[in-house]
Amino acid sequence: MSNNYDNWERLVEAVLRREQFRQLALAHSRESSISSVSSSFNFRFESLHLEASSSKVNETDGERLLPSDYSNGGVLSATSRSAGPSRFSAAASDDSCVSGEILPTPNLKNYTFADLKKATKNFKSDMVLGVGGFGTVIKGLVDSKTLSPSKVRTGMLVAIKILNHEGLQGYEEWQAEVNFLGRLSHPNLIKLWGYCSKDKERLLVYEFMQRGSLDNHLFRRSVAIEPLSWDIRLKIAIGAARGLAFLHTSDKQVIYRDFKASNILLDGNYNAKISGFGLAKLGPSEGNSHVTTRFMGTYGYAAPEYLATDHLYVKSDVHGYGVVLLEMLTGLRVIDINRLQGRHHFVDYAKPLLSQKWKLMSIMDARMQGQYYSKAALQAAQLTLKCLELDHRKRPSMKEVVEKLEQIAAIGNPKESKTKSMH
Repeated sequence: MSNNYDNWERLVEAVLRREQFRQLALAHSRESSISSVSSSFNFRFESLHLEASSSKVNETDGERLLPSDYSNGGVLSATSRSAGPSRFSAAASDDSCVSGEILPTPNLKNYTFADLKKATKNFKSDMVLGVGGFGTVIKGLVDSKTLSPSKVRTGMLVAIKILNHEGLQGYEEWQAEVNFLGRLSHPNLIKLWGYCSKDKERLLVYEFMQRGSLDNHLFRRSVAIEPLSWDIRLKIAIGAARGLAFLHTSDKQVIYRDFKASNILLDGNYNAKISGFGLAKLGPSEGNSHVTTRFMGTYGYAAPEYLATDHLYVKSDVHGYGVVLLEMLTGLRVIDINRLQGRHHFVDYAKPLLSQKWKLMSIMDARMQGQYYSKAALQAAQLTLKCLELDHRKRPSMKEVVEKLEQIAAIGNPKESKTKSMH
């Protein structure tokens, strides 16, 4: 009984918190005179659920590419029961910042539950990597060629997500992961190797990312985690931007919808890969500028127009990217109630400081001191400010963001200049 009461109390708190953010967003929306185009969509799902623990309010909505069945040899159908032919393009741009591949059908291995029990040594507790809204994430071993459970200790490491039946992220989000990641292939998107759908069990098998999430590296203070250098942060920022640019420039645009530091994973060389496609949505169609859908996402990262109007634009993702870029420059979480009054929501506090060099230096992460030119930092801050524009139409495209970040990276750093002068 006590647990039920606690859960209800947290849900009420989440609803009230959302309304507070929504009112703030409405005020911003009026100031920037954001225009909206009315449109209607038919949804096959319409269930709202709240995630109080991370201050989310989520909806399971129906315009997704969902598999019609799982009986075709482990390769999922690329069409939904009612959507007709796939709405993805089979080709993507050849531009270097968005190069990738969109498969005509998902190409994933269909694992049995017994396979994954074997790969994880019967889901041994010391193989657990973490627990999130989706459920438990656990390490496993598979053969690098066949992807079958490995019989030896030298197999390839994978990360296996186990859907929590009582969790707040549901079956439709599991399906969205399968259908989007099963078909989208890009160096800066996490690779999904396979899935398991047996009775009530729902599992996903991903490539293993050795360095975990960007969130841990930015905000977790531990002697085991070395602070990220300026160059590495730029590398991560460029990689993540390329991943979003790829999603936005496919023939049928994909809106990622939940861009945040915890959804950016890093491999052994700090290459960034976007993960967590449970909230991804196909972009506007038939000449519309936006998709109308109830709010799904994470407070602090969600764009003001989306919070205020439930209108989701491709450039709503750009706002989320700007928030993460701000976190990378400052090393501070976007929302922290433990900070001084007026700094709880860091975007509002930081925006006036991003356009001038001497003000910017007061909020730059001290752990990067001496690693960058002030010119490069100022350009990165000004780019952040553009991404955070209240009017979505004034934000740059992700392709433009990539190009600007590459120019900033070309400036180099003081250490490189010193080495060159010595030679």
